[in-house]
Amino acid sequence: MLKLFIRVGASGFIFMAGCQQKSSLPYYNSPDFTPVWNIDTLKNGLHTIPPFSFTNPNNELVTEKTFDNTIYVAGFFFTSCGVVCPKMTMNIKKVQAAFAGNQQLAFLFHSVTPWIDSSARLLAFAKKYQLNNQWQLVTGDQGAIYKMARQAYFAEEEPGFQKDTTEFLHTEHLLLIDKQKHIRGIYNGTLPLDAERLIGDIRVLLQE
Repeated sequence: MLKLFIRVGASGFIFMAGCQQKSSLPYYNSPDFTPVWNIDTLKNGLHTIPPFSFTNPNNELVTEKTFDNTIYVAGFFFTSCGVVCPKMTMNIKKVQAAFAGNQQLAFLFHSVTPWIDSSARLLAFAKKYQLNNQWQLVTGDQGAIYKMARQAYFAEEEPGFQKDTTEFLHTEHLLLIDKQKHIRGIYNGTLPLDAERLIGDIRVLLQE
């Protein structure tokens, strides 16, 4: 008689008779990005991205409500970045291509040099990389952007709760945010393999 063994790995994969299928995604509730699979064990509830208000290149307000009932990928960049940001953007273009026209997915990229990145520069960046209408490139108050990056998205390698806005923010981390504003994935935007992993995780979230 053939025996079927099922094992759930720490990464959230189900291993079954040599096949591999992702079952679900964890929640990330703290800056150390310890995955939480059973949210009922959390004493203080799930970490949620707080309200925000920034401006896109069309001088329109972009807030947390812009992403209601939407999965989005959050990132941080600056238009004059010479190496990391272009590499990251090209990798995210693969994600854009995989979900082109899917209005359940958006991309929210914050300028970390808002004193430089005017509406015209953001528009030129979007045109250069052929970013579609799923993208929001935003600028705004430097302190507000840096606080969101460090305290809401946990975007830096080291927790940034004690840093002030004079300490420059530059991170290649991308964060996957679900429709309830919870962090469900973290990725290195400069790595093609992580772009592929992000595509797979978005497909999982779209089925939730």
